[in-house]
Amino acid sequence: MIHLHQIDPVAFSLGPLRVHWYGLMYLLAFAVAWWLGTRRVRAGRLPVNADAFGDLLFYGMIGVVVGGRLGSILFYDFAGYLHDPIRMLKVWEGGMSFHGGLLGVLVAAWLWSRKHKLHFFDTMDFVAPLVPAGLGFGRLGNYIGAELWGKYTQAGWGVVFPTDPQFRGWSAEQLQAQFASGALDPFARHPSQLYQAFLEGLVMFCVLWWYSSKPRPRYAVSGLFALLYGVFRFAVEFVRVPDADIGYLAFGWLTMGQVLSLPLVALGIYLLLKSHKAPTLQPVVAGGKQ
Repeated sequence: MIHLHQIDPVAFSLGPLRVHWYGLMYLLAFAVAWWLGTRRVRAGRLPVNADAFGDLLFYGMIGVVVGGRLGSILFYDFAGYLHDPIRMLKVWEGGMSFHGGLLGVLVAAWLWSRKHKLHFFDTMDFVAPLVPAGLGFGRLGNYIGAELWGKYTQAGWGVVFPTDPQFRGWSAEQLQAQFASGALDPFARHPSQLYQAFLEGLVMFCVLWWYSSKPRPRYAVSGLFALLYGVFRFAVEFVRVPDADIGYLAFGWLTMGQVLSLPLVALGIYLLLKSHKAPTLQPVVAGGKQ
């Protein structure tokens, strides 16, 4: 089955202000992280109170936005942002790098952990299960915005995206008429954003939430997160179109996303191995007893 993408990336307007779905997905991601994190704090999974967790979430929000934006600029489109610097501020229109956002969160978590005298990886093991839901919402935002789509399926199924360069200058009416006639069937693409929303969002959340539902050795939850994300991202990149200004880096298939994901796979394996000899942080229930 072939579907024509017709979703308006603008959710609603307030006078001259246009609120994009992509920005709303970020708000939803942080709201879910707060809800899930509050549950884990109440269960004693990190020895801090609600106020300290609120600070951690705030640190993380800053890390995601600043790191994600800087990562997108440095890893994918440095020349483009130099040409139009104002784009750096338009976070709501997309252009966020997961790998940059991850680095931002790591820095934020390190600062917060140092402030509260906690082991950095105890913090990261607490945070890891909160992240996949946000990744899933972010990829849904990519799909709604018709960006970061996949390659042509060359089959009788897929999604026709109006942002395809083949349709530059076409009106919505032209697209609908041509789609109805079947002329656009060869331009159906893999909805790779939805593949990533499923794998990086739903699957990773289910696995990590289940795995972290009981105390695990230090490094284990963080390691599993890094390994799963690296593997899933590397796999989906095979059907995802590389950034036009970068293309393939080697072998006619290696993308920047895959290059940036390989260190995560290695880190995940290393942390999981390291966890075998690490202590386990036990929940602290109300009253301070373990």
